[in-house]
Amino acid sequence: MKFEGIYTPAITPLSSDGQIDRAAFAEVLESLIDAKVHGIIIGGSTGEYYAHTSDERIGLAVYAKQVIGSRVPLIIGTGAVRTEDSIEYARAAKNIKADAILVSSPPYALPTELENAAHALAVDRAASLPIMLYNYPGRTNALMGRTFFETVLAQSRNFVAIKESSGSAQQLHMLARSFPNIALSCGWDDQALEFFAWGARSWVCAGSNFLPEEHIALYEACVVEKDFDKGRMIMSAMMPLMDFLEDAGKFVQSIKYGCELKGLRAGGLRAPLQPLEDAQKEALKQIVADLKNEIARVTQRDASLETA
Repeated sequence: MKFEGIYTPAITPLSSDGQIDRAAFAEVLESLIDAKVHGIIIGGSTGEYYAHTSDERIGLAVYAKQVIGSRVPLIIGTGAVRTEDSIEYARAAKNIKADAILVSSPPYALPTELENAAHALAVDRAASLPIMLYNYPGRTNALMGRTFFETVLAQSRNFVAIKESSGSAQQLHMLARSFPNIALSCGWDDQALEFFAWGARSWVCAGSNFLPEEHIALYEACVVEKDFDKGRMIMSAMMPLMDFLEDAGKFVQSIKYGCELKGLRAGGLRAPLQPLEDAQKEALKQIVADLKNEIARVTQRDASLETA
């Protein structure tokens, strides 16, 4: 499987009683497919997997496959504290014929690179599916470094891509130069332009839940058209959103409110998360409006030049 394009880690809408709202979830998936995202990830941190029971996670994966079918690739997150639980989610992904799995480091345990590699290889054996690794030391406090990659790549060909979310330019350079066989995917949103410049061909971006066309525009400018002047203008328009998502300290809340602005039913959040404050909602609403207007200006100007 080739990871190319925009991959959306879908939100999990909740009903008024805090249960997963399957009808609203299906609407989210359909909106992403209609927008022509290139793949959908279920069971990621944007989907609040950490606040779901095992039955909820597996049930949501099964339902997502029923809704999506084969229209776009479906990737199932396997993140968990226990390796045994990650193996369970990997087997569930195999059973529903998912296209790939997302494999992260177990949080809290602080594994060494070799221990982390053993974890990833165990999950791999359970599914034998293409794997996108997920390196996010900010949440797991474990870095997938050179020893990790040398170990897993020597034992399996299923490790085909990585969502790199360390925020480290040095890590990005190391992956691009030393491990070119792992497809780079941007996992640190305000570095998307840099990732594309270093050869990444995909972007796992939560903001594409409610701004899919704008995220696709950046991908197409940089990867398809190789027009980095245009890409810089689009990225510049996106930066206020990137800053808000990080500075507000309420990432999932912001993504869900963005979905509400789009007309989707996002519902509330699972504890301990709390909604955005009214002032934050107003700020995000203005940022989204400005972003959409500016990117439309850039892309429409480009289209007018082509037809001139």
